[in-house]
Amino acid sequence: MGDDIDPSGAARTDPSAPQRTTDPTQERPSTDLKVNSAADDAVAFFQARSLSDRVGDLAILKDHIERGIGTVETAVQGIEAITDLVNRMKGIALSAKSDDDAANRSKSAVRFNGLRAQLDNLANDASYKGTNLINGSPSDLRVTFSEDGGSTLTVPGVPSDASGLSIAAAAGNWGADADIDNAINDLDGALASLRSTASSLAADVSLLIMRLDFTQNLINSLEEGAAKLADADLSEGASSPPTPRLRRQPGTIGLSIGRQSQQSILRLF
Repeated sequence: MGDDIDPSGAARTDPSAPQRTTDPTQERPSTDLKVNSAADDAVAFFQARSLSDRVGDLAILKDHIERGIGTVETAVQGIEAITDLVNRMKGIALSAKSDDDAANRSKSAVRFNGLRAQLDNLANDASYKGTNLINGSPSDLRVTFSEDGGSTLTVPGVPSDASGLSIAAAAGNWGADADIDNAINDLDGALASLRSTASSLAADVSLLIMRLDFTQNLINSLEEGAAKLADADLSEGASSPPTPRLRRQPGTIGLSIGRQSQQSILRLF
């Protein structure tokens, strides 16, 4: 009775010990990628890398296009505000011409000159991130659409301050009808110029928005292409043989049952 009862060799073997496997789907790192490095698939890896690099380049161009849209839209808003101001100035001039009182005409001339100064302020304030397309010395805007710089759009600046619109200060306090008529003619010419500038800028904004959408769609397509090359096939993983951990579970349960049986037998002695 003093002899020890040894567990069987099978019972002493720990099935939880790691077991080697040659299944490549089990050796793959848990990154949800089927291509993690050039060692997995050199062609797919570098193709995916190329697509991802182009996405980065296009993202920079996209930011540049968005900045261009902001710049032109700011100029459009400035032109609209200046147009409203010029219409007010024309109303003052027409009202002065219908008034024969010299004092009233002089007051109208002062109001006219005050709005003229505000017109210059509006033109100078229509700046977006340092770029102004409508002040007295406007900048030109060049927007690049392609990585190689071959596709671009240049939006020319248009001087739209009082001097650029050829709106002179009220001459002779508008004592003479001719002085008021000259001012009205200047204002009519300015309104025609402002309408032309607004139309041109609106067309440029439409083109920029179209190119922005195109660039975003291209980025989406490239990202999808890169994902197809590198992302793991989840259905492949689902149909793969059980992992070593899953294979060890039945053995672990069997070992536990075997040990419990041995302990029950020992209690009989």
